[in-house]
Amino acid sequence: MEQLTWTGNLSFLNPIFLGLWTLLGVAVMAQIVTSFFGTEVDVAGDELVVRKTPNAMADKVVVWTFFASLAVSFAYLVGGILMPGIEAKGIIGTICTRLLPVWIALAAVFALSVAFKRRLGLYGKLFDSKIGMIGFAIVMFWVFTAVFGAMDLVVTHDPLSQLSGMKNKVPGTPLPDGGDTYPYYLLGGDNLARDVFSRVVKGSWEVIKVAPFATLFAFMVGITLGLPAAYFGGKLDTFLTFLANLILAFPVILLFYLLVTPEIVLTGIPVYMAAVLFIFPIVFTVILINSRFYVQPGKRNLYLAITLVFGLWLYSGIAWNADPLGIIEFPPNLLVVFVSVVFVNSPTVFRIVRGLALDIKTRDYVAAGQTRGEGAWYIMLWEILPNARGPLIVDFCLRIGYTTILLGTLGFFGLGLSPESPDWGSTINDGRKLLSIYPHAALVPALSLMSLVLGLNLLADGLREESLRD
Repeated sequence: MEQLTWTGNLSFLNPIFLGLWTLLGVAVMAQIVTSFFGTEVDVAGDELVVRKTPNAMADKVVVWTFFASLAVSFAYLVGGILMPGIEAKGIIGTICTRLLPVWIALAAVFALSVAFKRRLGLYGKLFDSKIGMIGFAIVMFWVFTAVFGAMDLVVTHDPLSQLSGMKNKVPGTPLPDGGDTYPYYLLGGDNLARDVFSRVVKGSWEVIKVAPFATLFAFMVGITLGLPAAYFGGKLDTFLTFLANLILAFPVILLFYLLVTPEIVLTGIPVYMAAVLFIFPIVFTVILINSRFYVQPGKRNLYLAITLVFGLWLYSGIAWNADPLGIIEFPPNLLVVFVSVVFVNSPTVFRIVRGLALDIKTRDYVAAGQTRGEGAWYIMLWEILPNARGPLIVDFCLRIGYTTILLGTLGFFGLGLSPESPDWGSTINDGRKLLSIYPHAALVPALSLMSLVLGLNLLADGLREESLRD
């Protein structure tokens, strides 16, 4: 078999694509230069007429070339999927075909979200923001890639298997014997003859299963402690603020590094930290339900019983790895990373929640709730917290991005997850040793990490833009 080209039978689009991007770059530079000149305005009778200036022309060229480039990119995607045979598809077309479940899921989510966006609150308003939609598309692309990759619907090879003769092979290299599962390494092989494409796809699952949930746990810790600190004030506020400042006094990377070192892990400290931190989601949920249904004892007791049974079952499996049913199993390495993320992010979330609550608790509707005799926790969770949701949602998205970078940093230094893990940080570290000779093994996971963080930042910008309109 011959080596795959990047675009296969669609190579005739390559000059057009390169020409459009070159023109786009020139137009952007012209746009920057001409922006220093003022707008020419003429007076025609009682009206002001703006002349067509070089800057306006450059703006139009930028817009048109950008959309033309997107159209060609879409042609690569659709054409690659429709082309018959791997050789005709090329590397890009074959990858797009492997990602077909992801494209279908993305199209379905966007179609349903746009159709019902007026009924979906802040999430629906996100689709009124171009930046937010782009960020959401990038994030959901990696979410679906991770999910379908974990189900082995996208990967082409076992990310841990080493095939003879495929060490440091360039993208599109065919397997010597044709392969039992797939005849090509689509994005080449790494220094241990493993498939880079499959490792990047599986690595996305390592990020998705840790970063969002660890950040969510950190928010529950921060909210549970930040609200009463601001609402009650006094010695409670002083004590909790001192603890938060004490943790924040350490550099984040150094603190992360210390928590995941083998010497600290052997002491059992991460397990005890997990026992303390992981109880907060249960406490938060119990207080939330109790405050909401306090005057409805029947519903309250039912919901509390379900929460406690289900929550304590998860707690025993996640924190102590002692699930009585044997269903939940949390690997020790993953637990250490999870605890580290929660511990490092919780003080910052605490400070944000406390600051927002200090401002909101002075509003008239909070005073009205106190006058009606509502309980303190009801006011905190059902009056103050909903009115702080905009900044908290934005920070949640940004914090997932920070966590993704931290996970990549830990993997790069060989800390936290197991050494054979296909997480992006470990893959970048393995590939950077031969970066000047075989850059693909390090560049692909690095670009993947960058794109996910970029998507989260754009999503946060879109949510911030829409939340300010409320």
